Parts: sequence; structure tokens; C-alpha cells
Amino acid sequence: MALGSPPGPAIAAMKLNERSLAFYATCNAPVDNAGFLYKKGGRHAAYHRRWFVLRGNMLFYFEDAASREPVGVIILEGCTVELVEAAEEFAFAVRFAGTRARTYVLAAESQAAMEGWVKALSRASFDYLRLVVRELEQQLAAVRGGGGMALPQPQSLPLPPSLPSAPAPVPFLPSAPAPVPALPLPRRPSALPPKENGCAVWSTEATFRPGPEPPPPPPRRRASAPHGALDVAPFARLHECYGQEIRALRGQWLSSRVQP
Repeated sequence: MALGSPPGPAIAAMKLNERSLAFYATCNAPVDNAGFLYKKGGRHAAYHRRWFVLRGNMLFYFEDAASREPVGVIILEGCTVELVEAAEEFAFAVRFAGTRARTYVLAAESQAAMEGWVKALSRASFDYLRLVVRELEQQLAAVRGGGGMALPQPQSLPLPPSLPSAPAPVPFLPSAPAPVPALPLPRRPSALPPKENGCAVWSTEATFRPGPEPPPPPPRRRASAPHGALDVAPFARLHECYGQEIRALRGQWLSSRVQP
């Protein structure tokens, strides 16, 4: 049934408001099913791809998924859903009782989609919900009357093995501070050191901590000196002696630069 068209025989007593239906079709409430289906036209044999949305017992269809206003709606009351043979694969029909009632032929895009739509549409009518409620009421009455049907009892689960009890906590007592070991005092000389020219001379034997003796200092490099004592050599001989050594070192340096 399209929006704005007169109601069919199955819903002759219903009054539908187009604005309310459009709001219900596009509201943010969760849907029961949604997807693309191929809908066969009423007067023509051509199929049109439409976006279908199932909410309760109302099946809305749109031009595409982004449309904000439905093209039509099918009220799923007093109908049956069954598979049919049609030109399109995965086809099924929604049939209503009555001689002048319309049959809607739809086709899904896959076998799984067709099974999902057939199951959802078969459970969408109020008559199906009434049958489910009646069946549940009969089961509840049978349980209360002791008719042999009992509700499943929860199975008793075995208790977990007892865990070994943890030792009792030991109260924390502040322990006494550990004694600090006494440091050895330095030895004092038995007598004052002797004095020379008014200054005390300390002996190298009286040391605070015995240890290895330091190595002797390396011998200092001394320049070659002329024969004889330097303090008596004249200045010219000293200048000539040191000048020869400098000239020799400079020659070595120049020769090292020339070599590759």
C-alpha cells in the first residue's frame, strides 16, 4: 500500500497519517530488518530496486538508502509469506486474504538475504505474536497445574576446593636501629716529632692507613750538556750546545713533512 492511497480490504478500518508514518519510517529507533529488494510493479512486469525497512508490522520501501521519505508501506497483517517462481532469482511473495487483495512479489540479492527476509516478515504480524503469547500461556498453565512439564532447574555447581588458609599476618613492630660499627681512630704518635729550625718534621713511618708505596717518579729528560760543569761554561758555549739540538729537531721535522 502506497502512502496516500486508500486502504485495502485487510486494513479498511485503519486510519493512517502520512506524516506520522514518514516520521516512524525514518526515526532513529532500531529496525527489525533492512536492505535492498527488487519489487515487482503492480501493472507492469518490471522489477525496481528499492530500499526496504521493516519496523514492527510495517514494511517501508524507499527509492534508495539515502531517501528521507518512503515511497510506500505494506501493513503485514493477515498476510502469508511464501516462495514463488518468478523471472527474478530468490523471489518470494507477500499474499493477503481476499479476492481483491494485492500480492507483493519481491526478490532478494542472495539466498541468505531471501531466507532472512522471509523469516523476519513471517514473524512481523500481530497474529504471529498472538500465537506465541498463547503458546507461552499454555506452557505456564501446564507448569502451574503440574501437567508434567517442568521448567529446567539450574544445575548445582560443585563448590571449588577449599584453599589453604593463609598464615595470620604478623604485626609490624619497628625494629631497633642496627648498631653502627665504630670506625678505627688514627694512631697518634707516642711523642712529638722533633723540630728543625722551628718546624716539626713528621716521620714517613707514622701513616694512618698502610698501603703500597707509590712508584718512583720517572727520570726527567735533560738536554745534552757540554763536557764539564754547566755553571762554569760560558754563555756562548751554552747557546751553541742548545742550538745544535734545536737545529737537529727542526731538520727531522722538515724531512718528515717532505716524505709522502
